[in-house]
Amino acid sequence: MPSPFLARFLGLPSALRTTSTLFRLPTLPTPLRTFSTTTSLSATLNQVMRGCRQGQKARRARSPAIVGRPEMKGVCVRVGITKPKKPNSGERKVARVRLSSGTVITAYIPGEGHNVQQHSVVMVRGGRSQDCPGVKYHLVRGALDLVSLLLRRGG
Repeated sequence: MPSPFLARFLGLPSALRTTSTLFRLPTLPTPLRTFSTTTSLSATLNQVMRGCRQGQKARRARSPAIVGRPEMKGVCVRVGITKPKKPNSGERKVARVRLSSGTVITAYIPGEGHNVQQHSVVMVRGGRSQDCPGVKYHLVRGALDLVSLLLRRGG
């Protein structure tokens, strides 16, 4: 027997809204499972037993020495040049820098010409030099002892 609310919702006459055993609405069969357009991502028991649920490996940091910081201060230990990888040629200016955390890294000196020497205080940011193997950092021009290109060119 439908509830009074359901009978009113269905628009039944007031005579049929009373509770009587003679009037029953047909009931629809309830679906056993719901259908959806998306595929379910649950694994079967056999897949779980075979070991399909494995955690992903953590991604490596591109600039591990300054992880979680935009830049870091350091002191130049040595300044030199290095040669780029195979298809390129030239002399890339690099500096060995002891960061304020104590780690020593190799950083690329961007631009044409520089005034960096041993014991210069420099700012190091992330960003590798693509054709120099092992160089994962850049020095920041115009910060601390490394003069900017505008000042060097007289602009």
